[in-house]
Amino acid sequence: MRLTTLRLPTALALMVLALGACSHRGELPVNSGLTEDDDTFCRAGGKVAAGSSEYVACRRERDAQRGNTIDRADKKQRDLGEYMLNHPERPN
Repeated sequence: MRLTTLRLPTALALMVLALGACSHRGELPVNSGLTEDDDTFCRAGGKVAAGSSEYVACRRERDAQRGNTIDRADKKQRDLGEYMLNHPERPN
């Protein structure tokens, strides 16, 4: 009888853990080097005015770098998951 009462809480706990892991996808890795504020970085200590062509190019470049970093991190995670599915006998 006790076993059947624990099934629902156990299933809910596993579901919460799985969904919690999915919520972190798309975030920047800590070691990406893009943690500094883009506005502060692109103004370069007051040398570049906001709205200038140099500032806009800098912000565009930072956005591209951030997108590439996120894409690489997601690909590494997908590759690891695929490897683990295809090689269950040899854990990493």
